[in-house]
Amino acid sequence: MNEDTGTDYIQPWKISDVLDSGGIGVVEQSRHIHIKPGDVVSSFTWPWQTMVVSGAAGACGSLAGQIGRFLGCARVVGICGTDEKCSVLTSELGFDAALNYKEKGLADKLRSCCPDGVDVYFDNVGGEISDVVISQMTRDSHIILCGQISQYNKDVPYPPPLPPQTEATLKERNITRERFMVLNYADQHEMGVQQLSQWLKTGKLKVKETVVQGIENTADAFVSMMKGGNLGKQIVEISG
Repeated sequence: MNEDTGTDYIQPWKISDVLDSGGIGVVEQSRHIHIKPGDVVSSFTWPWQTMVVSGAAGACGSLAGQIGRFLGCARVVGICGTDEKCSVLTSELGFDAALNYKEKGLADKLRSCCPDGVDVYFDNVGGEISDVVISQMTRDSHIILCGQISQYNKDVPYPPPLPPQTEATLKERNITRERFMVLNYADQHEMGVQQLSQWLKTGKLKVKETVVQGIENTADAFVSMMKGGNLGKQIVEISG
């Protein structure tokens, strides 16, 4: 934990990086030919975080969850609006679990997925879903505020004000809430595109798209997207 460990075999923890330590666990699922469910595994570098993504089956959320895993999150949980989307998140995009917010018991299901609490929340939706997630966040955890889909038709400022109880939770647990504005990172756009392209070309990053043919269907595609009809990026193709 010191800024200088005084050794050449172990480096200090860095602010904003994922904390890790030695760890032991039981394998639940595996794609490795030498590791099977039920095996006990250990590691010298065991990440401590759990990440939750709302709007997880959309263009941003589906990538955010995957990137969270690439950057060291030990467990990634997505929240979306259909069982089909939940299935895609877990079977194709590498999420550990996915929850349908339209079903009852979201709070209990989230607690079951993240029994030690939520360390990182990538917030795309705001509203009641975010209130549930924030209520289960750990001390000194972090919220990336990317969007507030559920609040856009309300006559409120952006970001929308939080309910008093949720605001109190942020203060009591020292939870940071950072507004993510892509325009603030213009100097990193080229680097970001290069990294995403590399992940995509190597098959590490999976991208989902919902494609509608014909410019005459643009309005219908937009309405469908606003109702959650898209899986991944909504695209209108106007020429073959």
